[in-house]
Amino acid sequence: MDDQSMGTVPGGYLQDSSGRLVPMANVKPADLLEDELVREAFREAQLLSIALRMFREKSFGQVQALLDLLAQSHGLEKGGAKGNITLSSYDGNLRLQVAIGDSLTFGPELQVAKQLVDKCIVAWSEGANANLRAIVNDAFAVDKEGKLNVDRILGLRRLDIADQTWKQAMEAIGNAVRVVSSKRYLRFYRRAGADQDFAQLPLDLARV
Repeated sequence: MDDQSMGTVPGGYLQDSSGRLVPMANVKPADLLEDELVREAFREAQLLSIALRMFREKSFGQVQALLDLLAQSHGLEKGGAKGNITLSSYDGNLRLQVAIGDSLTFGPELQVAKQLVDKCIVAWSEGANANLRAIVNDAFAVDKEGKLNVDRILGLRRLDIADQTWKQAMEAIGNAVRVVSSKRYLRFYRRAGADQDFAQLPLDLARV
């Protein structure tokens, strides 16, 4: 709720950005129209936000209830591990996907991995590995906020390099991974027919 709807601003006044009460008669008509537009749009956005949150919680609950039912039918306990899952309509044209997204960081083992990687680069022929050196340096570079790029570092593990020191470095990277938090996401997909590709149903304003 905004201040005016809560009754903290007297009738006939608007509160400006400095907290001062300004008589509405002294506010320019264009500013009044802008204020009205923003407040009305915000009220509708709040209702949509609440509806989306309720829909998300309802859908997660329904998915879990189905999983519990399936588990019981196979003699398993309810409330098992929550992982990625895709449910489909009977005709196969609609899909509901529950995806788990992990937020990752690295432990102190990453410093060991970096030292081993540097050792590899020094040992190898510099001319033949100039591109690889650039890839490695870019992977371990930090952004403007001083944070490492998790995807780039983990991407080094996909390089097929037959070197024992390199393999030790990649193992150290794997040991350094820490899961900070996990979030569950709901995604919906549909297709026009069996010979068509699935398209995701947009549920954010930028993609509608």
